[in-house]
Amino acid sequence: MFGRPPLEERIALHQRGRGPLKAGKYVEHRPAAMVFAFVLGFVVLTHIVALVILALG
Repeated sequence: MFGRPPLEERIALHQRGRGPLKAGKYVEHRPAAMVFAFVLGFVVLTHIVALVILALG
């Protein structure tokens, strides 16, 4: 569109230029890893609190 290559080709070109992921590194995007850890921790904490409330109630 408008002289640009399709989106799939642009994504493929970008990924080729980045190179392989470093050994031992699972998430490249640090903010995404932090959000994932926060959400996971929040869900686990919420479940624990709910179980304690149910057990005491």
